[in-house]
Amino acid sequence: MTSRTGRPRWWVAGLSLCVVAALVVVVVVVLRDDTYRVEPGATPGERPSAQPALAASALHTLEHAVESGDGSALEALAPDEASRTLLADVVANSRDLDVEDFSMRYVDEVGAVAADGSWQAAVDLTWAFGGFDSFPAATEVVVGFAPVADTVGITSFGDPSGSRRSPVWLGQRVHVVRGKGLLVLAAESRRVARTYADRLRAAYPAVRAVLSRWRPSVVVEVPASATDLDAALGSAPGSYDAVAAVTTTVDGSQDEQAPVHVFVNPDVSRRLRSEGAQIVMTHEVVHVATDAALSPMPLWLLEGFADYVALLTVRLPLSVTAARIAGQVRRDGPPDRLPGAEEFDPSADGLEAVYESAWLACLVLSQQIGQDGLEKVYRAADAGIAVADALGEAGISQQRLVRLWRDRLQDLAS
Repeated sequence: MTSRTGRPRWWVAGLSLCVVAALVVVVVVVLRDDTYRVEPGATPGERPSAQPALAASALHTLEHAVESGDGSALEALAPDEASRTLLADVVANSRDLDVEDFSMRYVDEVGAVAADGSWQAAVDLTWAFGGFDSFPAATEVVVGFAPVADTVGITSFGDPSGSRRSPVWLGQRVHVVRGKGLLVLAAESRRVARTYADRLRAAYPAVRAVLSRWRPSVVVEVPASATDLDAALGSAPGSYDAVAAVTTTVDGSQDEQAPVHVFVNPDVSRRLRSEGAQIVMTHEVVHVATDAALSPMPLWLLEGFADYVALLTVRLPLSVTAARIAGQVRRDGPPDRLPGAEEFDPSADGLEAVYESAWLACLVLSQQIGQDGLEKVYRAADAGIAVADALGEAGISQQRLVRLWRDRLQDLAS
């Protein structure tokens, strides 16, 4: 599955630190049903305020740690052990992933400053994975800050509202497998990372059998859960519950230079049998190989072609590979038209049947005009040519394709 919406698709834990010096009178003030302790030197009755300058300095220190691979300077920025572990993990991840073009710029506060002086802020973030991303991703993330000694420390990365993206590698220690033409990062374990690396290696020959000019270079990100996938993509909770994987720009932008990665839903993928999981990975690799993330072509052709390549060498009967659409046709009859964008919405009912129907349309088309003809139609549509015109150039009308496709669906359901 590929995503072109760029729709905003984790949690943030605020940590507190209260410093009370000797002989300082503790003043408790009631304000809007909230209580807080006045910091040393603060005027009684005043609430704590954000400290953007100190926060910007903390971000600069983190930038230097990532660039140098040395996280020792971050010790002073950690209010507690959890923060210390988080910051150390970010630096370790950046080394394993060869993070480049890393920058963080303080933008503005997000929400109110807590009674203990901690707060969250929007931060402009850029980063790239060396050797794979030709240009950096650029997005806005939420960072947690808190007073520590005489400065400000960093406590968290991630947006609890889900409106901003939360990069997987910033949230926890990830396990990385790097190989020729592949980079996999997995939150759960190194075993999971190796599994997906193996699936990528198995996918490459199948994809290059059709797309021979493509040179493999794929990044796969495997969050810990479907919830974490939504956070990584800045999506509303549950947006991708029914999807095994999605290929999209890392920052959700429509910029043609934005890095494109494969994001896996582990909750769905772990329920698949090995053959099904391999088909999913090969499908996503097709999207990467054809720069499909921002393609203007109709989704039936985009998704159907990816499944066509992924299933080309799979020896399974149509009763298995088209079982859901066949059952739907038995109940409701064949569709009147090829599936559109609404049917491909990740939250739509019967999503698997929609994918099967799109695959069958491409299968029927290849049987009429050949595999080379199917690829030419795909390339033309990717270049912005209307599918009806591309089909006409290939010697078949869209009306005839739909008629043959409906006949095939009816035969399957019989």
